[in-house]
Amino acid sequence: MMPKIEAKLDKQFMPLSLVCREMREATREDGQDIIIAIKRNKGYTTTYKTRVFKDNTGHDEENFNFIERMTKALLWVSGGYQIYIAGSEVIGNKIKEAYTKGGLRGFDVEFMERVYENEFEVFVCSLEDAPEDKSSAAAIGRHLDGCRIGFDAGGSDRKVSAVVNGESVYSEEVVWFPKTNPDPDYHYEGILNAMKTAASHMPRVDAIGVSSAGVYVDNRIMVASLFLKVSEEDFDKKVKNMYLDVAREIGENIPIEVANDGDVTALAGAMNLNDDGVLGIAMGTSEAGGYVDTEGNITGWLNELAFVPVDACKDAMVDEWSGDYGCGVKYFSQDGVIKLAPFAGIELDENLSPAEKLKVVQGLMEQGDERAKAIYETIGVYFGYAIAFYSEFYDIKHVLIMGRVTSGEGGTILLENAQKVLNEEFPEFAKTVKLHIPDENSRRVGQSVAAASLPKI
Repeated sequence: MMPKIEAKLDKQFMPLSLVCREMREATREDGQDIIIAIKRNKGYTTTYKTRVFKDNTGHDEENFNFIERMTKALLWVSGGYQIYIAGSEVIGNKIKEAYTKGGLRGFDVEFMERVYENEFEVFVCSLEDAPEDKSSAAAIGRHLDGCRIGFDAGGSDRKVSAVVNGESVYSEEVVWFPKTNPDPDYHYEGILNAMKTAASHMPRVDAIGVSSAGVYVDNRIMVASLFLKVSEEDFDKKVKNMYLDVAREIGENIPIEVANDGDVTALAGAMNLNDDGVLGIAMGTSEAGGYVDTEGNITGWLNELAFVPVDACKDAMVDEWSGDYGCGVKYFSQDGVIKLAPFAGIELDENLSPAEKLKVVQGLMEQGDERAKAIYETIGVYFGYAIAFYSEFYDIKHVLIMGRVTSGEGGTILLENAQKVLNEEFPEFAKTVKLHIPDENSRRVGQSVAAASLPKI
């Protein structure tokens, strides 16, 4: 299983998209069906059906390695705290063992328990007893009537807009330092002040929409890097309901919708393109994702693509936080650029911050340095194969890329190489999936208007 397009600086790269294709082909005549189902809040369920070799035919380890990667991917795409493995007790019991505290996927267990406030469980069952899909997809956003506040909480600045009947009548960006501040009152006052400022530019406030990095369930903050330094006690007491509490101060019974910033970016892209089926991916400090489905809905999925594996090579770089290998964060972020620099023959000063190291590579790129170009070509090849893998879970018509890694000529080279992979390895996707880099201005204004459009009045 050799990729048709080689990742120039990473000869051991083994795309999971090709592993999926090979498994399907190898088991076409004599395989067994497997269903992976993940349940989350309110019983919402996402399922994925595939095929593996029959149990006890000498392929048990290969089967487990494959299903373990697919389970991991589905878990971080959709989110949830109950995994069902239907169709194989042999594989199911090994997955059950992996998803225990202290087990192979202990990080995932503890993270999901925190998000969904439920004990994490794995169930093994027959195909007949597999849970069915239960969607939480909702036609959120694109509501432009009335007087609305759109708030976008970034890690380095916060943006707010006053939007009247779809037109931004006032916008401001304020530098703040949420990630280094342990006092939740700092965050509360910053958010409240921004919203009061926007409200002062309109005759009334009919609705509030919030775009914010992190994981949100029923408009509550479950996990968010903005509150990195806030203690667990203060987080539970003062942070979880912060956006709801701020909305009440602006006015009683004002509808509010809080969405992950990746989803809002995808929504802004969908509004800009006037189409649906949009997967938005931001390559910055980490890899962030968002999705608007082919019906124009936000799915309620996690879309935490940083933790979704894309490389099946067990010698691939390990993410320090999750302890797992081959995951998107080490491919589609500034970490991905830094990882490849030594293979390109570029020495980076260890005393520089990751953002500064990225700037060095981008500076070389501007000078036409072939070594820097090879880094972006390699990331582009990674990305082409990753798009095909993401298509296992998402119905994609458009892919939007953004974030500091994609700025300048590097982003163009990245997309050209991704397109090359689709053309030569996955012609079925090359015909139906369009790749885009939105311009900076439409992205900035579009994001706040899209955020404002989230709630229905």
